[in-house]
Amino acid sequence: MFDNRYVFPRWLGESVAAILILSMDDIHSTSDVNTVVDASLDPIFLQRVERLHRLTVYGRWMFIVVLWLTVGASSLWALRDSIQLMLDYFTWAALRYSLVFNPFPAFGFTLCVSMTVAVLLWQSRNILFGISPSETKRLERRVQKICLQGKSHPLWHFVCD
Repeated sequence: MFDNRYVFPRWLGESVAAILILSMDDIHSTSDVNTVVDASLDPIFLQRVERLHRLTVYGRWMFIVVLWLTVGASSLWALRDSIQLMLDYFTWAALRYSLVFNPFPAFGFTLCVSMTVAVLLWQSRNILFGISPSETKRLERRVQKICLQGKSHPLWHFVCD
């Protein structure tokens, strides 16, 4: 049933292996790239790509908000005594020791700050320099897959409707 080029473990199952083979064939085939280029001339298709990009931006910012409301809030709550001390007498040593002796809250706070900075840099790059060609091709392929799957895809109503 499967192509001999790909070998998958038996525990993976035939349906999952078939999906992986189809996705690998999409990556390696050149005919899909040509159809993406031809489809990019369609203004409706370009609107759909723009909608998917906008959904990606909203999704990333929603993830950041949820991260700050869960991990960030609990990390700041655990660091509240150290923060109160640093508000009265700030020293770099106090900051260092509060982060060293509270490793889990420090990790959570660092995770929230780093993810926020990453999304800010990603969105700033897209605003200043535009979306990269590889990102555009990825969005175009995703739009094609979403529209081909139809109403059963969760993003179909937002992208292709």
